[in-house]
Amino acid sequence: MAEDQVGVVINFYAKLSVAAIKVTGGSIRKGDLLKYKGHTTDFTQEVTSMEIENHPVEEAKAGDLVGLKVKERVREKDKIYKVIE
Repeated sequence: MAEDQVGVVINFYAKLSVAAIKVTGGSIRKGDLLKYKGHTTDFTQEVTSMEIENHPVEEAKAGDLVGLKVKERVREKDKIYKVIE
């Protein structure tokens, strides 16, 4: 199982449980399995909800800023990896 870094957390909205992410490489699609890794963060979650500027999208490419629904708290500068089976 390989992991490619695809983004970094730039903000976290606790009330909504949404991570604001800068896509730094590759792409993120609905259904992808992402691993969130940081100083105190370490969990894996499938992408179920993704938005760009409050509009639902199916895919985000490098350079995009996206909001992803997350099940746990994430922190600024946490790295995001796409898990490849």
